[in-house]
Amino acid sequence: MANKSGIRNSSKTALGGIIAALSVTTMFLTAVFTTLSYALPAAAGILLVVVVIDVDKKWAFGVYAATSVLALLVLPNKEAAVMYVFFFGHYPIVKAVLEKRLKGALLWVLKFVIFNASVVLAYVIILYVFQLPFEDMEKYGKWAVWILLAMGNVVFVIYDIALSRLVTLYMLKWRKSFRKLFKF
Repeated sequence: MANKSGIRNSSKTALGGIIAALSVTTMFLTAVFTTLSYALPAAAGILLVVVVIDVDKKWAFGVYAATSVLALLVLPNKEAAVMYVFFFGHYPIVKAVLEKRLKGALLWVLKFVIFNASVVLAYVIILYVFQLPFEDMEKYGKWAVWILLAMGNVVFVIYDIALSRLVTLYMLKWRKSFRKLFKF
């Protein structure tokens, strides 16, 4: 049965399952490529863009939730799982909502608030719940947290712009082929 998006629930479920499986598999690679503990969860989050665009944001949050639970349960790299849960997984969905409603400086202020709150909360969880060591604190002293957060904000801007360009690329070049492949 098709609904307002024109896509049957069985197709949505299949797409959601594929995206969740690809996301978890992508993040599982952090066990092999430990230096990609942030890049691979970011890539996994980008996969949700397809669900946001071709189904809807509510369905994308469901896929995000399923992927988050699976990541926390099965990934050996808990830092990558936590970064997905607290930022990379929900950000493509939140970004779509924010950009639809806001423009200009207010949009960027809110994006930075979300990023910084998410990252700080993620590291609190990493340090106190999973009790993973934060080696950079000892290496760089009391300024390590502020330096890393500042660098993280720079990388966040690059990530946000790259995500926007990937959405544009998907819409202009890949969407028609994707919809034909999955018979949407």
